[in-house]
Amino acid sequence: MESNYSEVNGIKMYYEIYGQGKPLVLIHGGGSTIQTNFEKAIPLLAKNRKIIAVELQAHGRTSDRNQDSSFEQDADDVATLLKNLKIDKADFFGFSNGGTTTLQIAIRHPEIVNKIILGSALTKRNGVPDWFWDFMSQASLENMPEQLKEGYKKVAPDPNGLQIMHDRDAKRMLNFKDIPDEQIKAIKVPTLIINGDKDVITPEHAIEIHRQIENSELAIIPGGHGEYIGEITTLKPDFKESELVIPMIEKFLDEKL
Repeated sequence: MESNYSEVNGIKMYYEIYGQGKPLVLIHGGGSTIQTNFEKAIPLLAKNRKIIAVELQAHGRTSDRNQDSSFEQDADDVATLLKNLKIDKADFFGFSNGGTTTLQIAIRHPEIVNKIILGSALTKRNGVPDWFWDFMSQASLENMPEQLKEGYKKVAPDPNGLQIMHDRDAKRMLNFKDIPDEQIKAIKVPTLIINGDKDVITPEHAIEIHRQIENSELAIIPGGHGEYIGEITTLKPDFKESELVIPMIEKFLDEKL
């Protein structure tokens, strides 16, 4: 594993590289780090390809910029990082907020995209149950899952950044605006949409995205938000690697364009 920082649009962006082969970029969700989202999946994915895992603004080891987070800015940051790494084109797998960022990469930077995988991605406010917005309006650090807080403190240079990360993520969700249908329909790259049947994102929303992206496949997997990749808050004592969706992801990525 190689890890480093890159100067990206005014922040020091942290990334890790594993394995060899075609590049696959992993983009984590809100309040998360590379490890809390992808620790279980990376060793499996890195057997056959080059994995570039990133940490976005204010998350994990990446610095903050003195402005609110946005999915568009995160997308631009990832695109700039790849430019710095001299990677012209890659596949992208984004989970949760990272899935929404991956959508923005496909919308804003289609020239760098081969294929995208959207794990529990949100494109519309009605893609989650009503309780979600009530919960977000009362978001506080106390309510953040302990595993995510610990995951942040384990790697962050400054533990006080936890509050900043939390507040940036909460504000971004509260101000979330629907991504226009025409932007989603304009995505032409092969797309795999993955959602849990007990996810925060409703299965109906995943179906809607599937219908809007012409060249897409859809998988509804038993389980909760991120259980299909072994996201840290979903791990149970009887966790088995064999229950992850890695073979499905690899099959999708290996299909000829």
